[in-house]
Amino acid sequence: MGSLGTVDQGLHYPAARRDESVVDDYHGHIISDPYRWLENPDCLETKEFVEKQNKLTNSVLKSCETREKLRENLTRIFDFPKYGAPFRAGHKYFYFHNTGLQSQSVLYIQDSVDGKSEVLLDPNTLSEDGTVSMRGFAVSEDANYLAFGTSSSGSDWVTIKVMHIQDKSIQPHTLSWVKFSSISWTHDSKGFYYSRYPAPQDGEKLDAGTETDVNLHHQLYYHFLGSDQSNDILCWSDPDNPKHTRSASVTDDGKYVLLYTFENCDQNCKVYYYNISEGLESYKHRGEQLPFVKLIDTFDASYDYVTNDGTIFTFLTNKDAPRNKLVRVDLQHPSSWTEVLPQHDVDVLQAAVPVNGNRIITNYLRNVKNVLHLRDLETGDLVHHLPLGIGTVSYISSRHMDCTAFIAFTSFLIPGIIYSCCLEGDQPDVQILREIVVPGFDRTAFDAKQVFVLSKDGTKVPAFIVAGKGISLDGSHPCLLYGYGGFNSSITPYFTPSRILIAKHLGVVICVANIRGGGEYGKEWHRGGTRSMKQNSFDDFISVAEFLVSAGYTQPSKLCIEGVSNGGLLIGACINQRPDLFGCALAHVGVMDMLRFHKFTIGHAWTSDFGCSDKEEEFHWLIKYSPLHNVRRPWDKRGGDKVIQYPSTMLLTADHDDRVVPLHSLKLLATMQHVLCTSKGRRIQTNPIVGRIERNAGHGHGMPTQKIIDEVADRYGFMAKMVGASWIE
Repeated sequence: MGSLGTVDQGLHYPAARRDESVVDDYHGHIISDPYRWLENPDCLETKEFVEKQNKLTNSVLKSCETREKLRENLTRIFDFPKYGAPFRAGHKYFYFHNTGLQSQSVLYIQDSVDGKSEVLLDPNTLSEDGTVSMRGFAVSEDANYLAFGTSSSGSDWVTIKVMHIQDKSIQPHTLSWVKFSSISWTHDSKGFYYSRYPAPQDGEKLDAGTETDVNLHHQLYYHFLGSDQSNDILCWSDPDNPKHTRSASVTDDGKYVLLYTFENCDQNCKVYYYNISEGLESYKHRGEQLPFVKLIDTFDASYDYVTNDGTIFTFLTNKDAPRNKLVRVDLQHPSSWTEVLPQHDVDVLQAAVPVNGNRIITNYLRNVKNVLHLRDLETGDLVHHLPLGIGTVSYISSRHMDCTAFIAFTSFLIPGIIYSCCLEGDQPDVQILREIVVPGFDRTAFDAKQVFVLSKDGTKVPAFIVAGKGISLDGSHPCLLYGYGGFNSSITPYFTPSRILIAKHLGVVICVANIRGGGEYGKEWHRGGTRSMKQNSFDDFISVAEFLVSAGYTQPSKLCIEGVSNGGLLIGACINQRPDLFGCALAHVGVMDMLRFHKFTIGHAWTSDFGCSDKEEEFHWLIKYSPLHNVRRPWDKRGGDKVIQYPSTMLLTADHDDRVVPLHSLKLLATMQHVLCTSKGRRIQTNPIVGRIERNAGHGHGMPTQKIIDEVADRYGFMAKMVGASWIE
């Protein structure tokens, strides 16, 4: 456990009112919620609480000696050119590029992949402080138009605008109250499909992103270019199922639009289709929804469109295949499905991308590292291996008839490589198109390896460790352990400048744990860390932490744990369950109130991973680990001579986070400070419990570079102070 030392002498926690009258009856169990008032972001008392907490945190940060050195060196290491993989529309090429310290990456256009490029859209011109970001985009089939979404202050709310590409003029009509939406053009370039919610009450006065109202009645629309949003066609709505979300995509040949409907955050979906040749214009004033045909009308599996040849469609699905497979169906015979590529015995099929007419590139996850194959589209047979190295394929860009694919690759010690893969000849011709170089970074100074740790129930849990080459395993090193473990998301090797910096200059060992709840080994691995089995996620993470100590990488007082969103929940649960094991904790935008998360914005969709307290059985799952409801004084319940307190903890959130609303972190912060630091009785807690509440930011998306640098300097400066890490030149 880290020691605050002299900082604690001047640390005075602000008083937060406790309303003991607020209680809820959960199936006969009375649960108090004394900080319910913090759920209202607009009330003066909440705003004062936030202001006082930030003031307290700043007083602590001023004592963190490495903070300014971190900021200075982060500015230097972030200042390198970053590129995205090119993608094609019409006869044009497009790509994103950031020169180094630009707040947002810029979209470029060029006639050929090695031709002269010019700026198409620079989001940095949309706001003075860089807090307006690009959020979703689509280029029309003929490359005449760009539909792009913008988001302010990191909110999930998006406004869609349309640019005429040739003269870069912006059309006057905008689309509002868009959220969780794709943008998909019809091939005649007359318009596109998108999804939105009904406008909130007092929407014009609303500071979008600060509200907590539940998101209901997601609807699919079609927008005609040159017309007002009020004239858009309502293509699909389902008032009987207000929590469902939906998206649409036009098929490669432009003949069909597919409608996907999701019940929650599980990837299982319904799939309907509409033959676009039947027309859209006639529905403008008819007040009728499009007559979609039901292809899949249950939520028993996921289905991702790969491509189609007329009425014959290929999908990637987990139907009876937890590691995914490819299947094919003829719309004229919808009850007859054939298997094209069976699921692999071990590897997870993450994606299948059509290319060169009769080929697909398949992207497998093998022990948390990507493996690419070139396969025959018709039979699924292997044609060629595409060896790229050990790491992550973050993006594959190609169109069905293109003979070249572009592949983005990264790893812990590889900032990024963009490959071009030409398939015109008998053998794939893989060449480096661009390699991202970070000045001053020497990858040979570090080692990266994968280990497998036995969890509490004997399950092997993979973890990656990155450290300076040749370190001694004597337990002396500060260590940062990161995890997520939820929503079928896999954490694969990727380059992070800030972690390389702290490994070099603070001697930090970096560990990423691939715990259950993620998608690293398919649907079964995901389900093994959800709902009634959510505790497995925490056990896996704790087991990796124990391994890092027993193997000599670190010791508890020097071990910092970090997680974001669902990973923030992970950190909150683990410090409650094993406060003795960690010296510092950084919990970003975490889901902390597991009894009420479903009542705010899109929280109801997370019940697929967590369950819901409205159901008695599921309430009992949640109350056991809910961070808000399990804060206890460890010194009151543990015997022996060893005095145990909570690790130094920073809870991070942001005022425009409308994904995991700030009330989660604020209520937990008030609770921890009360129980551990200010309430009556014997107080042992000297490690600080603080919160960092960012202004004009959201759940993480679109944060400008300077805000990222400032936040990293604060949180890792705090970590360094609390685990006793000194600066190394």
